[in-house]
Amino acid sequence: MTTPTPAVTNCHTTTPSALGEVTLVRDGDGIRGLYFPHHWYMPNPATFGPTSGEGFAYTVAQLEQYLAGTRREFDLPLAPAGDDFRRLVWQQVQQIPYGQTVTYGELATQVGGGATAQQVGAAVGRNPLCILIPCHRVVGRGGKLTGYAGGIARKRHLIELEREHVAYRH
Repeated sequence: MTTPTPAVTNCHTTTPSALGEVTLVRDGDGIRGLYFPHHWYMPNPATFGPTSGEGFAYTVAQLEQYLAGTRREFDLPLAPAGDDFRRLVWQQVQQIPYGQTVTYGELATQVGGGATAQQVGAAVGRNPLCILIPCHRVVGRGGKLTGYAGGIARKRHLIELEREHVAYRH
């Protein structure tokens, strides 16, 4: 007879940031979500689990450092939920260098397998870990700022923040 293992449950916290309030969700495997108010495709908050201030300090510190321009990469255990295609797209998004952008079409080519820019755009738009998986670095043809789950103003701010800090370090 085996003893059932307890299900790992999510917990969450909210924290202020330079871009407004952020909700962070985690489970035993890592950070599962980073959401702004009015976030596109945000899961039902009931799935976030109970509020807990424990286990988020490292994530909050890295987010603050990034938004202050003193951090370029995150060193966090990420556990985004998504199908195989979405996870593949998110892995490719993580390869976009700080301060640079790629178009949805370019990203589709990198993903391969006949993926279209529209399919890639749908996967990027459902990234549950915006900023941590830097989907703000994906832009429309000609560099046009198109959809961002946290809002176009935040996308513009993040792109400008990165470009400003890349320019200062060269």
